[in-house]
Amino acid sequence: MKVTACAGNDDIAMVYIAQTDTGKQIEFVESVQPPMPREKKWVIIVSTLFGCPVRCPICDAGSFYQGKLTKDEIFAQIDFLVKKRFPDSKIVVDKFKIQFARLGEPAFNPAVLEVIEELPSRYNAPGLMPCISTIAPASAAIFFSRLIDIKKNLYRNRFQLQFSIHTTEERLRDRLIPASKWNFTQIAAYGERFFDTGGRKIALNFALARKSPLDPDTLSRYFDPEVFLIKITPINPTYSAFKNGFVSLIDSNNHSDNNKLIQRLRDRGYDVILSIGELEENQIGSNCGQYIAGYLNEKTRIKDGYSYVLHDQI
Repeated sequence: MKVTACAGNDDIAMVYIAQTDTGKQIEFVESVQPPMPREKKWVIIVSTLFGCPVRCPICDAGSFYQGKLTKDEIFAQIDFLVKKRFPDSKIVVDKFKIQFARLGEPAFNPAVLEVIEELPSRYNAPGLMPCISTIAPASAAIFFSRLIDIKKNLYRNRFQLQFSIHTTEERLRDRLIPASKWNFTQIAAYGERFFDTGGRKIALNFALARKSPLDPDTLSRYFDPEVFLIKITPINPTYSAFKNGFVSLIDSNNHSDNNKLIQRLRDRGYDVILSIGELEENQIGSNCGQYIAGYLNEKTRIKDGYSYVLHDQI
């Protein structure tokens, strides 16, 4: 794998674009969470597909799709960052989170399971915590069944599972996630099998657009607050969201409306995380969708003072 470009702020987040041995482009990210130092929390976000076939209208990853990464291609992203930050491969970090959530829906790629299974023996990382973020594709039943076995055998309470829901209104959910996927009953049933008492709750993620309902009563009919928590995020300023007319309901200046919604959910017994993140990450591109589509059309992109830096390193 050859890293061909990067952008960002080393104290917040860095985005990397790389070319695999087959000549295809991938993107991966590392970030910290100020004011916590890297030794307290370090997050790696890796690609699992070359693009994505789902084509969600708020995500730039669906601008192309060229297949699945191999296990070695996924590990190459992790290895690059581990060697950069911890050359002896001893990852002294309290919470070392690896998210399979950059380019592509991870449940479409069985190699993700191979990587998750091998992680504990490959790295000296006591704080290791894998994270799967998924739309719950209907075709991925075998993937999810194996994921439960791996999690319970190797990770127990050090695993984060997140379902991307985005709205409680079914027809709008179909527009936001235009793929065959589990309904709320199926997600709830799987989550209760996946959950371990005393362990991490399963996140239901809502990247909320204006006029996208998030109804606490609907959630309560399906999702047990003892098993599930609610994570609310902005719609990141991707090219696709702009083109398709999706404007974020959540923003850092809208505290009153944010607090009302959060309180309604808490009244139903849910833990709620409002995850807005560092505003500078939007400029960097680490949490605002996938910049690789723009990079493929323009080898050097300058945005708000940040430019991709071309590399020749492996």
